[in-house]
Amino acid sequence: MPKIQTFDATGAPAGEMELPAQVFGIRARRPVLHRAVVGEMANRRTGTHSSLTRGDVRGGGRKPWRQKGTGRARAGSRRSPLWTGGGITFGPVPRDHSQSIPRKERRLALRSALSAKAEAGRLVVIDSPGALSKTKVVATLLRTMGAADRPVIVTASTEAAFARAAANVRGVRVMDARRLSVRDLLTPGIVVVTKPALTVLTEVFGA
Repeated sequence: MPKIQTFDATGAPAGEMELPAQVFGIRARRPVLHRAVVGEMANRRTGTHSSLTRGDVRGGGRKPWRQKGTGRARAGSRRSPLWTGGGITFGPVPRDHSQSIPRKERRLALRSALSAKAEAGRLVVIDSPGALSKTKVVATLLRTMGAADRPVIVTASTEAAFARAAANVRGVRVMDARRLSVRDLLTPGIVVVTKPALTVLTEVFGA
């Protein structure tokens, strides 16, 4: 089982602990991680980009000038893409970019991301800081732990006050243990997991 550093609620080192191997000790699957990250990024796209084709542009009901005898090129509508203010040819249209990720594959990707962080020494556990509800105190705690550079904090649903305070710290990403993001877990920052969140992760992914 992998061993990681633990800290108390003040940010002081509190020794090491073993993590469940089925969650934090598997071999990272790079193809699975790649598919999960691409899927998450695709699901975040709104798909609302749009443009007006010549059928959507207002005007152009009559022929600008007669077909022959003017010395000018033939024109049938002011909505032509060749004209200023005309329609767009092959422009973007609203679409759904979402990708479906199988549940088992997504869970494997999350376990792979957590295991990769633990193996790299970029994952720490902190005793329940649920009583900390001030942003300034949380920022001091992260600096004391040496995790002030864009950390990812994983909390349980029972630590709402701590999560709100941590989310106010600049550069900190806070995630609920039941709604993890593979892309955010793979950022360079240290992943800080609270004791209650570790229990949730073990229950959810350890089966």
